[in-house]
Order: sequence, then C-alpha cells, then structure tokens
Amino acid sequence: MKSIKYILIALIIMSVQSIHSQEFIKVENGKFIKNGQTYKYIGTNFWYGMNLGAFDQERLVRELNRLEDLGVKNLRLMASSEGDENGEWRLQPCLQTAPGVFNEELLVGLDFLLNEMKKRDMLGVMCLNNFWPWSGGMSQYVSWANSNEAIPFPPPAKDGDWRKYQEYSAQFYTNTQALQYFNELIGLIVNRKNTVNHIAYKNDPTIMAWQLANEPEGINQEEAYRKWLHETAKYIKSLDANHLVSIGSEGNTPFPQTSNNFEKDHQSKYIDYCTFHLWIQNWGLYDPLNPEETYKTAIVKADKYIKNHVDIATKVLNKPIVLEEFGISRDFNSYESNALTNYRDTYYKYIFNKVLSLSKEENLAGANFWAWAGEGRPRIPKAVWKTGDDLIGDPPHEFQGWYSVYDTDESTKLIIQEFCKLISE
Repeated sequence: MKSIKYILIALIIMSVQSIHSQEFIKVENGKFIKNGQTYKYIGTNFWYGMNLGAFDQERLVRELNRLEDLGVKNLRLMASSEGDENGEWRLQPCLQTAPGVFNEELLVGLDFLLNEMKKRDMLGVMCLNNFWPWSGGMSQYVSWANSNEAIPFPPPAKDGDWRKYQEYSAQFYTNTQALQYFNELIGLIVNRKNTVNHIAYKNDPTIMAWQLANEPEGINQEEAYRKWLHETAKYIKSLDANHLVSIGSEGNTPFPQTSNNFEKDHQSKYIDYCTFHLWIQNWGLYDPLNPEETYKTAIVKADKYIKNHVDIATKVLNKPIVLEEFGISRDFNSYESNALTNYRDTYYKYIFNKVLSLSKEENLAGANFWAWAGEGRPRIPKAVWKTGDDLIGDPPHEFQGWYSVYDTDESTKLIIQEFCKLISE
C-alpha cells in the first residue's frame, strides 16, 4: 500500500509539473502555443511600465485596467535602463546608474508590474537592452567601458549625427568590458525573484519572452553582431529553460547600411521567433503633410515589406513572426492630443487585418502598436522630455506626442478593441 501511495503522489507531482509547464508560451511548427492552443494577439508597446510600477503605482493600475478593457494583454516592456541621474536623452531614473549599481526601487517596480499583469492574465516581452539612447543601452555600456567617454548623441541633440551614433553604439559587440557589464545585467534580471509574489522570474509564465535588445543593428560589425545574437540567446537559455528568446530586430529595413539580414539574424536555434518593425513615416514612405498622395503608395510598399518578412519566417525559418512596432502620427503630423487620427485609424485597420489574414495560413502571430500613452500627456505638445514629465508612448529622444495613443482616442481604441476580439476567436 505504501508503494502505491508514493506512486500516486509522484503521479500527482508530475501532473502538476506538466500543467505548470504548459502555462509558458511555447513554439510548435511555427506557431505560438498557450495551454495547448494557438496563441495570436494584438498588443502594445508599454516600455515605461517598470517606472510606473516604482513611482506611480496608481496610474499603472489604471493603465493596465484600460488595456485589459480593450482586450490588449500582450505588452512589450523595457526591463532595463542605464545611466546616472545626469544622463541625457533617456528615461529617468534609470535602473542601472553605474556598472553593477542598481536602483532597487525600480526592480521592485518591475516586480509590481509583473504581479499586476499576472492578475489580468497579461504577457510581457522583456527587452533587456537598446541600440538607441533613450534607455541608455549599448552606447551607455560602451561609454562606461571607455572610462565614461562622451556619447555622440543623434538628433535632436545639438550637432547630432545618426551615423556617428550608430557606429558608436555598434562598438558594443566587440567591447569585452561592455559585453561583460550587459551579461551581468542579464544574470541579475533573469535570476531575480519577485519580491511581491515571491515567484522567480524564470518560473513566471507572465513573462512570454526575453528580448536581446530594442532594434540592434550590425553597422560595420556584421560578424560580431551575429555572433553576439547567438551567444547571448544561448546564455539566456542556459539560465532559463522556460521562456522564449527573441532579438527585437527591425528586420530588413530600407537602409542596408544597418548590416542586418533578417534571415541570417534569426537562424540561431536559441532564437525562438522572429520580430520586425515597420515605420512608413520615419522611413520617408508616408508624408502626413501630404497624406492623399503618399498614404496609398506607402501601403503598397508596406504590404510588400510585410510579405517578404512573413515569407522568410514561414517558408525558410518556420518560426513565428511578430510585427512588434508600427505607428504613424496624428493627422497632418499634429502633436496636439485632441488632433484627428483618421489616417492613423485607417493604418491600424490595415495592419490588424494583415495580422488576422496572415495568421491563418502563415506564421504572422501578432502585432504590438507603438505606443500606449493612456492618461499621460506632454508638458506641451512636441516638448523635449525632461525628468518629471509624464511618461507616454514617445521615448525621451523623440518629440512628445508624436505616436502616442491616448485614453481619449476613442476611434483608435474601438479599432484596437474590435481586432483584439477578432484575433482571439
């Protein structure tokens, strides 16, 4: 009898473990799987959630409730930020204020955010680094490794030059000290235990995936860049066998000098799914000051761009693919929060319909619009962000109010709500 009792206990434990393991998002035959079912979604970028969790928990709860009401349950988050309190052109305060020196209040804020998301059955994509300066990221690691040398910031910084900044940030891939600093950050975050619910991050199904960086580019460092993708993904997997890993890639943008190659970049077996971004306005395909002539041609090019990436993910790599950044300004490029959003609404419908149709026969699994601002507002329209201003969808290196979706954008919210419902059916 005793042996039967032990066998039953063992079976129960195995059953519980099996159920627990099924809670994590998996990849099977090019699809996301959640609890045995194909998982598709309409989500948002909510990159500043950790800071709200630390310094404005009441607003964070309100924003999560608003998103839940819309049916948005997939959030792309920044799980790191770097720079001291005097750091320019970035989110403040930062999580890592010097190499190996972390703001525990922000870590607890991330704990709080994940716990609140868990209550709402939301999933988070945790971005761990950034090619661009608005959260510190690679350029800050390079600066630290080179004795706090000055970073050549891009526009709107005075005399800013995009190419100089990109080349500087890409030094990260070959700077041993910078890479070590980042790996220490990875170990800290991936191995963290939530102080609110006492669940280790690596055991928390609220986390859908770890993401290597926001829009990493190869810039004259193609081999080192691709080696970094593979080895960093492998390192994360060695720490955490439960969660997916993605790059945060823009894809094959119209600018070949990035040295990115969507197919090659995603070939590593440690990278579970593909990501790409689509910026018809930033790339000069759509002019909001001349929308009637440029919108239709921009959509033709966007359609081709989407198809090319989805074809590679589906037919070559057989991995799921997510369009995790897209957006355009309010009508006529207005930064006023009450300006019309007719073209934005039309564009959102186009993107969401593409996701719906391609998710049926191809591997396109979701889209995250850029970005949710909720009740936050710029100090003044088109302001340059300063410490103490509301955190909204536009990061600190961009003029505030550009792409933000506000809680008062009723027509846009109805479209988001409609397609969240459709994709979950």
